[in-house]
Amino acid sequence: MTLQLDKLAQTQIQHTPYEHCVVPEFIDPQILDQLNQDFPDLTDPANHSVDKLNYGPAFKALVDQLNHPSFSDMLGEKFGVQLTGYPSTITVRGQCELSDGDIHTDHWTKIVTVLLYFNTEWPHEGGRLRLLNSATDIDDYAVEVNPEGGKMLAFLRSDHSYHGHKRFVGERRILQMNWVKPTRLAQITQKFDRFLTHTMKRMSRLGNTA
Repeated sequence: MTLQLDKLAQTQIQHTPYEHCVVPEFIDPQILDQLNQDFPDLTDPANHSVDKLNYGPAFKALVDQLNHPSFSDMLGEKFGVQLTGYPSTITVRGQCELSDGDIHTDHWTKIVTVLLYFNTEWPHEGGRLRLLNSATDIDDYAVEVNPEGGKMLAFLRSDHSYHGHKRFVGERRILQMNWVKPTRLAQITQKFDRFLTHTMKRMSRLGNTA
């Protein structure tokens, strides 16, 4: 198995600054190299729906395991919420740009966010995700997650689940999975806001190259 669910089972939910858990080596280290070989070829700094990407068999096995009820059952039990049977999304990103890392809480339609990291090492100061105590100070953090390969961060989305990271430009391989509220309005709102965010970032990149 690519995912080491026993490690998640043994990990306690932390409550500061909000409900979250960090699981090192959630991805079996023996499979990480193959996952990176099979990782989608992404050269632009954007989130891509996994359904629209090409990737190798090891990465497909990972996606299949993430979509299996055994994962959502365990994670939902950890956080005390219903996830199994709820709509979910998986996006993949390979590059980071200067506009990334702004403090935010994730969209209100999301229930739980899971982040999986793939870079085999991370010597950089920027790009380390911080779980923040407030909405205004990137240095006022309770937890800093080094995005090293195989590590998983999961957190319960709330109005105070502020997070962000210092600026970094370069390769930062990450998979994000979200379970979302099962209403038509929530799905439409999320898609519209995602489109708006992508449009604003695209305009910003064009402005910086002008």
